[in-house]
Amino acid sequence: MSDAVDAPVALESPAYPPFVRTLAVVLVIDLIGFGLWSLPSLRSVDWSTPSLLVFGVAAMCILWVGYWIVYSRTRLEGDVLTQTWLWTKREHAADVAQLKLVHWRWLERVIAPRLLVRRRNGAVTWFHSADARLLTGFAERVAERIAMKKTPP
Repeated sequence: MSDAVDAPVALESPAYPPFVRTLAVVLVIDLIGFGLWSLPSLRSVDWSTPSLLVFGVAAMCILWVGYWIVYSRTRLEGDVLTQTWLWTKREHAADVAQLKLVHWRWLERVIAPRLLVRRRNGAVTWFHSADARLLTGFAERVAERIAMKKTPP
């Protein structure tokens, strides 16, 4: 058989459901619109350098987080779960000590299913995926690894 047939299929989905991504876009556009509407009042204020810096950093954070809510992707390839975000989160099934899936099927259009991953060193990472099957697929791979360790050779 060819390698393409033997290789496991990578699963990928947006990190957040369409409603959440749309809501992020609407909120960012509304905040920009409110800022433009408030421009006459903002110009009349006596701004100090630190206050301008804080205002600018806050605006950049809003835009940056809004961008990542819209474009963040979660991918399961082999035993590695990856999510692009402000920084790329990556976890290998072999390094996982504990998992907790948070998923309410009746709210999945508003609240993205997420997986809490606790590493053997105690570090905790949250992974979001609009498709809960991707997260449960990673949990199954972790369980397979644990089962292989427990079975004697």
